[in-house]
Amino acid sequence: MRVLCAGDEFVGNNLLADAVRAELATEPEFSELSLPWPVEPFGPVGGVHEASGTEEQVIEALAGAEVAVTQMAPFTKKVFAAAPQLKLVSVCRGGPVNVDLAAATEAGVAVTYAPGRNATAAAEFAIGMILAAMRRISTSSAELLGGTWRGDYYAYPNAGLELEGTTVGLVGYGAIGSRVAKVLVAFGSKVLVADPYAKPEQIAADGAELVELDDLLRRSAVVSLHARLTDETRHLINAERLALLPEGAVLVNSARGGLLDYAPLPGLLKSGRLGALALDVYDVEPPPADWALRDASNVIATPHLAGASRQTAERAARIVAAEVGRYARGEKLANVANPEVLR
Repeated sequence: MRVLCAGDEFVGNNLLADAVRAELATEPEFSELSLPWPVEPFGPVGGVHEASGTEEQVIEALAGAEVAVTQMAPFTKKVFAAAPQLKLVSVCRGGPVNVDLAAATEAGVAVTYAPGRNATAAAEFAIGMILAAMRRISTSSAELLGGTWRGDYYAYPNAGLELEGTTVGLVGYGAIGSRVAKVLVAFGSKVLVADPYAKPEQIAADGAELVELDDLLRRSAVVSLHARLTDETRHLINAERLALLPEGAVLVNSARGGLLDYAPLPGLLKSGRLGALALDVYDVEPPPADWALRDASNVIATPHLAGASRQTAERAARIVAAEVGRYARGEKLANVANPEVLR
């Protein structure tokens, strides 16, 4: 069996190949394609929204490959048409956004993905963002390194909040949100959850409370976003809903930029409706030079790092390799994005 490893600078070809070898009884024939992400940003390629590299690079590297494992390579209608021998594409991401699923299904190619690969990393990062925003950790550090000692942060009106006893609202309760909830409960927070697809009994067992989204926004001193981005959830947190937040609320988005309408944020920070804002994702990535939030003192901004742990890369490689092993043994695939192709 010939396997294309289309790795990048995060999930490298060595990780992919070693994980595939561990799953197969015999040594496969490998071909490799190295992609520049994340040193170079991903973007739309040939009809898919988030990919790195070109269709021509993938087509050339796929010559004779029955299976492809990748994180960012574009698998488009053009690619599938040029690779009739291809039967499986296994993607190291929480969703195969770099694959044209309709074209894959038409070509008879099964597409799998890696749910939960970065759940631990993203949950830990979200907790770090919440703490940093509530206690001014990163902003006061930047000010001190810039020569300003902010002793006034110890004044009562400027002092931060503790997690213990604070109501924190989580929008979304998947693999990441549920982990965040358990950590917050351990801190002593009152945790509210808004997610129409979550199981109420699981939320209750975790020590949280399931509520409607607008109720969550009205009651939460801290709101952290953890929903998946779909047509239904795009701009889920819009100007109307942001206006529901209590005065001085902390808002954290380390999920997807499209969940949040960024236009009202500068005004809300200036008015005090938002006490602090912590962002890892944006409506435009990277933000432009004239970004309205760039000079705000109560904003924490990181460059889409929530899932960036070494364990995430290793776990992603193992998940996709396990699918290759199942395919080779004729077993049922675990995480198929286009199950109709199997029928």
